[in-house]
Amino acid sequence: MTATIEVRSVRKSFGSTRVLDGVSLDVTTGEVAVLLGPSGCGKSTLLRCINGLEPFDAGSVRVGEVSLGANAHPRRDAALLNRLRRSVGMVFQTLHLFPHLDVLGNLTEAPVRVLGEERGAAEVRAREMLDRVGLRGLERRSPRDISGGQQQRVAIARALLMKPEALLFDEPTSALDPRAAADVLAVMTELARGGQTMVVVTHGLSFARRAATTVHVLSEGHIVESGPPDRVFQAPEHAATRAHLSSSPLAERGEPGE
Repeated sequence: MTATIEVRSVRKSFGSTRVLDGVSLDVTTGEVAVLLGPSGCGKSTLLRCINGLEPFDAGSVRVGEVSLGANAHPRRDAALLNRLRRSVGMVFQTLHLFPHLDVLGNLTEAPVRVLGEERGAAEVRAREMLDRVGLRGLERRSPRDISGGQQQRVAIARALLMKPEALLFDEPTSALDPRAAADVLAVMTELARGGQTMVVVTHGLSFARRAATTVHVLSEGHIVESGPPDRVFQAPEHAATRAHLSSSPLAERGEPGE
């Protein structure tokens, strides 16, 4: 199957610190790839390189039909970066809703302004998406008047409305209380079951056990181990994987222990 996301030999340094050291990764259509590893191993940086938020020093990234090379410049390569970001949506650790727009406005802003969709049609799709993420009836609420977990589900719905080829999640539950985290993870699990291509950065293991197609373990800027979750968790082959699994909580926030 053709890869939706293709990362080849990506290197990225911040000053003298090399964060990614020749990372290669394929994510096929419908696959849920989970990135595990200790803090500072390069997981979030890899996501930001995939969607063009962080220029990289060497290598290449392809999402769908859009290819990005090293050292992309936000002005010089603006058109290419915009095409890339239309192909891949991102849900961040921190909440990035527009505070001056209500929930419906947050969902329809990009489809109308970026995709050129008629506002009425965009609102119909937005209401259907709110149903999908369990937020019916919140269309006219301000982001400040809904909970953190509800805001994160709005962010997921907003990303989906752009019809991305893939979704990237960067620690989407780390800022949430357990109940809100569980609600967000339930939405993500349903997306996985529905065949949504996803790359998920997480410290927890329960979502990976339940929903991942492939688990990739990063250590010191390298992917040191990849495989289906059952194999990686039950018979890890690399010392870094064993060390991470032994130090990780049994369950992601919001999920019961296993």
